[in-house]
Amino acid sequence: MSNGGAEKDDGTGTESAPEAVPSVTQSETGGRFARLRKHRVLASAVASAVVAGAVAVPFALGVGDPSCKELPVATRKLAQDPVSATRALDPRDDMSRYDAVRALLPSGRLCGDGGRLLGQVVDAATGAWTPGRLHTIAQSRVVYAVSGIYHDGGVPPGAEPGLARVLAGYVADTTPFTFADPDASAPAASGAQAAPDQAGWSRFGPFLAPGEAHPEFGFDHGFTVTADPARLFEELAGNPEAFAILYDAERAYLAHYLERLTPEGTDPDYRPQKEPGEEKTRPTLGPDNGLKDIARRVGTLMYARADGAREGGISDLDAFDASARRHTRGAYRAAPRQVTSRPPMGTITLRPVSGPVQGDLMDARRQLFLTVDAWAKTRKVPAQRASAVRQLLDDSYLEAYRYGSR
Repeated sequence: MSNGGAEKDDGTGTESAPEAVPSVTQSETGGRFARLRKHRVLASAVASAVVAGAVAVPFALGVGDPSCKELPVATRKLAQDPVSATRALDPRDDMSRYDAVRALLPSGRLCGDGGRLLGQVVDAATGAWTPGRLHTIAQSRVVYAVSGIYHDGGVPPGAEPGLARVLAGYVADTTPFTFADPDASAPAASGAQAAPDQAGWSRFGPFLAPGEAHPEFGFDHGFTVTADPARLFEELAGNPEAFAILYDAERAYLAHYLERLTPEGTDPDYRPQKEPGEEKTRPTLGPDNGLKDIARRVGTLMYARADGAREGGISDLDAFDASARRHTRGAYRAAPRQVTSRPPMGTITLRPVSGPVQGDLMDARRQLFLTVDAWAKTRKVPAQRASAVRQLLDDSYLEAYRYGSR
C-alpha cells in the first residue's frame, strides 16, 4: 500500500477515460408518493411544493426517506441545458442572485440520482470541459458561487465528480493560493480585466488565454462569502473518481506549465520593470510560486487520501486506489520544445496523455519528479535550476501532504 510517496508498490494507472455519466430519468416519483395517497391533504401540499420546483421536499414528517432530500425540480431540469444552467446559477456581478443560486444547490444527501445530477448541472453551467472555448464571465461567476456555497462542506454524495470537473476545467484559477484581494470588486473578471500589464504580469497567473474570464476567488462580498476553493478541493478528493479527475488535472497542468517556461525556467512573457530605488524582481519568482501551488494541490490530494483512510471516510484504501486508477487517464510530459500557445483552460486538463502512468500512481512525489526530470533533460535545463525546481516541488508537496489545505 502506498503512502503518498513514503512507500512504493507496483500499482500503475491506466489510460481509460472517466466513465460516462448515466442518463437521468424522473421515474422515482411514483414510489415516493405511494404512501401519501392515504393522506390527501398532506399529499396535496407536498405535490404543490414539487410543482413549484424551487425548493426541496423535506420528508420531515417521516414520509418517504427521511435521511435524504430531493434535488429541486428546477435544478433537475437544467442538466441538459447548459445555457439555462449558466443563467440560473449566475449570482451576477452584484451578487443579487447568490441566495437564489444557493437554493438551487442544496447540501447533504440527496435522494436517488440527485447528487450525481447536481454535479452534472454545475459542470454544464460552468462550461468546465470545453476544449478550445474561452470561459465566459457568467460561467466564471457560477464557479465562484459554487465554491462559496460548498466552502464549508456539505457536497451531496455523488456530486463530487461533477464538481471536480469544474475545478479541473478551471485549473489555472483553482490551483493558485487564494487570498483576500482588495482589487477584486466582483465574483469574476473579464478577459480584458485579467490581461497582463505592460510588464507581462497578471494577478491571475501566467500563460493566460487572451479574452478568457476568470473567477475572482479573492472577492469576499463584504466579508459575507468565502470562496477559496482549497477546502472544496480537499473534500472532493475523498471520492475516487473525483480524486482521479483532480490528480489528472494537476499533473497535466504541471506539464503545460513547464513546457512554456524558458530553458532557464523563467516566464518568457514577464519583463520586470525596476522602479528607482527598488531591487529588480528575481526572474524565477513567478514560476517558482506557480510550481509550488501545483505541488501543494497534489500534496493536498494525498493528504485527503491518507486522512480519509485514518478517519474512516475511506473504508477500503485498496478499493479506493483501484477505482482511482481506473478513472486515471495516464501520464503527462512537457513538450520537448518551448510551447508558445496560450489555450483556454478547458484544453489544459484534456491535453493528450503521453502514455501510461509509470510506477505507482499514489507515489505522487515520484510522479512530479518524473515530469520535471523529463522536462529538464529534453530542454537542457541547467542542473542548478533543475535541482531548485525539484526541491521547491518537494518542499511544497510535503507541507500539504502533512497538513492539507489548512
